[in-house]
Amino acid sequence: MAATLAAGETILRNAACEPHVSGLANMLNAMGAKISGVDTNTLHINGVEKLSGTEHTIGPDYLEIGGYIVLAAVTNSEITIKNVHAEDLRIIHSTYRKLGIEYQVRENEVFVPAGQKMQVKPDFAGDVPKIDDGTWPSFPTDLMSIMIVAATQADGTVLMFEKMYDGRMFFVDYLVSMGARIVLCDPHRVVVVGPSVLYGTEMQSPDIRAGMALIIAALCARGKSTIYNIRQIDRGYENLEGKLQKLGAHIKRIVE
Repeated sequence: MAATLAAGETILRNAACEPHVSGLANMLNAMGAKISGVDTNTLHINGVEKLSGTEHTIGPDYLEIGGYIVLAAVTNSEITIKNVHAEDLRIIHSTYRKLGIEYQVRENEVFVPAGQKMQVKPDFAGDVPKIDDGTWPSFPTDLMSIMIVAATQADGTVLMFEKMYDGRMFFVDYLVSMGARIVLCDPHRVVVVGPSVLYGTEMQSPDIRAGMALIIAALCARGKSTIYNIRQIDRGYENLEGKLQKLGAHIKRIVE
């Protein structure tokens, strides 16, 4: 954004290229910016004197969509998610299949059928499979917490390898207290053995994605759960409890 109005050429290497980043670049170009290399890790920006107005539609959030797909699978529910970009979900789909999670893309919507048999698919020669993340277009790190919850409900053993952020795995203590069978190997790796019956408890949301993961765990658990520090979740999910209530979830926000 700064480079669009800076004098001369700016080159950004190792740039993120997720769909929302490309969406911003496309909007700036529609406003008169000169950005080339959109959808790649190297951006060339030639500064212009001014930008003009435009109309732009913000694309769907593939991370939110990915969360709802897992929520449907672990609660044995059928849902349809509208306004999706199928291309954004390609790597997510192939990774979800490792846990037996299936869904259908129909034009611009996703259909998640009920009654899925969630089962970990072993690697070659029956080895324990690994699910890991990476920079786009690899599996998104922001779905790793949610995948750990999904693995607690799948039949089998899987290694989850978080490469991108320190500390992302430390929320699994809450899942263990709920009844999940998880071994924390180090700050970046956990082994999950499923399926496990989860039970409600009290928890603190440590960050946006772990917070959503804990909500999903609470909705497939027996009993009542209370999640504090939800302002973290609000940073990434708009009107989350309202959307979940429309799906039939027993969830409410308590203002203290």
